[in-house]
Amino acid sequence: MNKQFERYLQMTLVILDLFALTLGYIICKFFFTESIPVDYWSVYFQYWTISVAAWLLLSFFLRTYAGKIILFFDNFTKRTAQVYFLWIICILFYLFFSREFRISRLFIVISMGAFGVGLLGNRFLYLGIKKYFKNSHYLIKKVIILGYNDTAKKLAKYFEEDGINTQLLGFIEDDKNVHELSHYPIITDVSRALQVAKEFEVSEIFSTITPEQNKDIYDLMYQSEKECIRFKIVPNLSVFITRDVHIEYFGELPILSLRSEPLDDVGNRIKKRALDIVVSLLVIVFVLSWLVPILGLLILLESRGPVFFSQLRTGKNKKPFYCYKFRSMRKNKDADLKQATINDSRVTKIGRFIRRTSLDEFPQFINVFKGEMSLVGPRPHMLKHTTDYSKFVDEYMIRQFLKPGITGWAQVNGYRGEITNPDQIKMRVNKDLWYLENWTLWLDIQILFLTVYQVFKGDKNAF
Repeated sequence: MNKQFERYLQMTLVILDLFALTLGYIICKFFFTESIPVDYWSVYFQYWTISVAAWLLLSFFLRTYAGKIILFFDNFTKRTAQVYFLWIICILFYLFFSREFRISRLFIVISMGAFGVGLLGNRFLYLGIKKYFKNSHYLIKKVIILGYNDTAKKLAKYFEEDGINTQLLGFIEDDKNVHELSHYPIITDVSRALQVAKEFEVSEIFSTITPEQNKDIYDLMYQSEKECIRFKIVPNLSVFITRDVHIEYFGELPILSLRSEPLDDVGNRIKKRALDIVVSLLVIVFVLSWLVPILGLLILLESRGPVFFSQLRTGKNKKPFYCYKFRSMRKNKDADLKQATINDSRVTKIGRFIRRTSLDEFPQFINVFKGEMSLVGPRPHMLKHTTDYSKFVDEYMIRQFLKPGITGWAQVNGYRGEITNPDQIKMRVNKDLWYLENWTLWLDIQILFLTVYQVFKGDKNAF
């Protein structure tokens, strides 16, 4: 998609949603004018300001208006609904903690409902706008793809996903090179490519056949430009690299890497760190402040030793750090060598309870606040286990590109607890790498909710 057009579309959608929010507020204010004292209207204006700020912040952090989201109506509508419900929760939290009782509860309910209706209307308006662009011939550029191969099929898929103003007519390929049915027609062979492009009023030709593979491509390239048809070459990198790679640009230079890393972006790291600080601070102040004295006393009554158990574990970029937990075992010499097992004799009675309920992990919120860990990420392993596992799992150390987490994608998918065979650690690493390559702030929030759900539901691997 044209990047400038994408920015205009994003700005338009943001303005429409803020207009819906403000319009709902104005309508409610009009109907409630007689029942609300004039002195209270400053409080109502503050409520509107908080509502706008909360919507903008949530939309920014959860990428509601991101290009890859708004291009698909279903994804855009689903993300909007998710942010809308989180927005309601934020407003309710604001009203509760600010002890603001002067605002009419009916006013709040109606204004929230009006905003929801406005969002729904905006989404259908957007759907109409999108269809208008799809059907506007003067805005649509027609393209054909030269060649029918893996690169050509990928390119066709990208046009489907990202081509709001692009119409793919089909492929140009010699019959002898086509051995399967295609989603788009094979229009003609390479020798008649320019003639067909002129007949169908094609704007651009994308060639997945390089001049090195077919010398006639050079001539076709020059002849196309004479006919005011843009000619672009899409190189097949598999000629040089035999595995999937991620491509990004540093200025005009293409940079190839083995995988996509969303958290390599500073903005994404700031978002993740902000979530870590806010949640860990809330837990430290409102949970650990009373949980530590209670559990500490119970731990000391059953067995001598410290309340907390700190152990060196592997952190981001292989840097070791002391990971904190509530002590759940009696002091033993194998603490840094042997992981806990079912019916482990080292585990105390109170230790068995806090391990089953995951309460033993709560001191790690201190690690998160210090920046040694994150709320979500690969679970940190003992130094010995890091050394052992990295010997038979080739991609094991890649998980150390991230800060370790209190919970993670592997854990909410059932991969936690004792590791008894190599396949278990391989599956955990696969899940950790998927998380590394597909991170979003919304994914972190989902994992946190799933973790809380599993704690209340109970997990057979928690012992």
